[in-house]
Amino acid sequence: MKGIVYGILLWAAFQTVTVTAQKASSPNGKVSVQVVDKKLVVCYDKQQVLELADVPFNELKSIRKVKDDYQMLSGKRLHCTNKAREYQALIGPDAKMVMRLYNDGIAFRYEYTNLHNSKVPREHTVYLIPEGTRRWMMQWAESYEGFFPLSTTYKQKPVPSYSGTFASAEGWNNRWAYPALLEPADGVFALISEANIERRQSASSLYNDGERFSVVPADNDQEYSGEWHTPWRVVIMGSLADVVQSTLVTDVSEPCQLADTSWIKPGVVSWIYWAYNHGSNDFNVIKKYVDMAVTLKLPYVLIDAEWDEMDKLASNGGKTIEDAVAYANSKGVKPLIWYNSSGGWVNGAPGPKYRLNKPEDREREFAWCEKIGVAGVKIDFFSGDNQQNMDYCQDLLESAARHHLMVNFHGAPIPRGWQRTWPNLLSTEGVYGAEWYNNVPTFTSKAASHNATLPFTRNVIGPMDYTPCAFSDSQHPHITSLAHELALTVLFESGLQHLADRPESFLSQPQEVQTFLGQLPTVWDETRLVSGYPGENVVMARRSGNTWYVAGINGSDQPRTLTADLSFLGKKHQEVLLFADDAAGRWSVNKTATLPVQMDCRPRGGFVFVVRQ
Repeated sequence: MKGIVYGILLWAAFQTVTVTAQKASSPNGKVSVQVVDKKLVVCYDKQQVLELADVPFNELKSIRKVKDDYQMLSGKRLHCTNKAREYQALIGPDAKMVMRLYNDGIAFRYEYTNLHNSKVPREHTVYLIPEGTRRWMMQWAESYEGFFPLSTTYKQKPVPSYSGTFASAEGWNNRWAYPALLEPADGVFALISEANIERRQSASSLYNDGERFSVVPADNDQEYSGEWHTPWRVVIMGSLADVVQSTLVTDVSEPCQLADTSWIKPGVVSWIYWAYNHGSNDFNVIKKYVDMAVTLKLPYVLIDAEWDEMDKLASNGGKTIEDAVAYANSKGVKPLIWYNSSGGWVNGAPGPKYRLNKPEDREREFAWCEKIGVAGVKIDFFSGDNQQNMDYCQDLLESAARHHLMVNFHGAPIPRGWQRTWPNLLSTEGVYGAEWYNNVPTFTSKAASHNATLPFTRNVIGPMDYTPCAFSDSQHPHITSLAHELALTVLFESGLQHLADRPESFLSQPQEVQTFLGQLPTVWDETRLVSGYPGENVVMARRSGNTWYVAGINGSDQPRTLTADLSFLGKKHQEVLLFADDAAGRWSVNKTATLPVQMDCRPRGGFVFVVRQ
């Protein structure tokens, strides 16, 4: 009987209907597409959002209804549901485009059959982004560490990075990273990205020739026979709240591949590197961060690069990484340790190196981690979007899962849905984060506006290891306020939330701040954008159980009043704890009986409400 019921439910979720459609729409009718003069015109609520040029078909056929319901272990929402209508169009005798229209966007891919030792077929996707369109786009870099400046033109000078520069004959940058945020009409937004990179596929980026932005897959030398398809090309659309709250990237990604996920425990991490601009070869420094984690009641400590040289440092008295791991575990703090992927930056880079590249080596290494009590690994310095690197990342996730190791990819491409497929992936860098206070003075003046852009761009598509919350300075100063920094721990979603600052700084904060950090969730039952605009300000509410965390930041250099309409929380609250900046730039921590509807913020300031219901 169970099998019969399951079959009926499956049939209901994927009903097959074949209808020719010049115009296709989402279940609620707000998202629609229409073929007009070899262009696919994409609209939201009857307003044109985007055009795809040179589409190789004339009509779409309605195929089925899609309905999905799944659980996440981390992210902006734990219980995810979605509905879509799926269409297809023939683009050749053995090829078709499959397109799904969701209520918050579109996803499409190209599917091929009867391949015979073929290279990757040519990508057909070209987005038309007219000059004058407001956009927040990052110039492509292998590490995805860059800014999303507001612009209305593609004519931007290339910004050098260690990936090199990409420029047209006219001297403008012509390669762009995902995600790309557009505002094609006032109050209507579109976020372009991709999802569900599988083995034997490469990721892609955007190359432009004037207003034409083409999807170009990275290197892939594989040959294919039989069937093959591209990753999903994704455009999230609607209001800013629709974009920020969307789970479309994981909606179209493969379901969880793990039978047992009980060992995956997201949490807050004490992190050594930021304060010292150095790794973790000093046993006594590691002890300080373990002890801080104990005091703040943090579950994890990260032992960063160079731990393989610990026994060479005379002051350590012969202590090794196994001694450091044992010390952390003896204090009830679970250790995470760092590895060089040895696929990207190798020469001149820190170690340990070359321990994960071969299958037999990483199995041995991860088995050793599991044996000595390591809870997870941070793997750094990857080699970009190419097929070889995409396969390597998935091999690492699969092997780590066999040994009950959580994973944080650092110096790595952005998430593209693996956090659903391999839920032991709890964070990915792929962001210009607080680590840059160590590297160049540029971040000091740009951080506040950049921080107010990331919730609308990079963090929409997946967890982000920004390493937030620094109250003191590292190599270069920060000028964001105390409350601004605290707010980042809520605004920026990451299953492993690495706190950047040094123990002396955290332990000198008011007890309420220390308690806040010790109780901070890193997974959320619900996420809502309350107000904001990219680069200017943002107020976001996230719920964990019966407690709401509301955080806001001012991204400008001028005082600003931020609105916080929290009427959706109702009027009954057990307690409201408010963290803000006082007039002198110090802490203001108060308990209130009612929720403020607006907050006056200092330049580059912020606030956090903790609302227990």
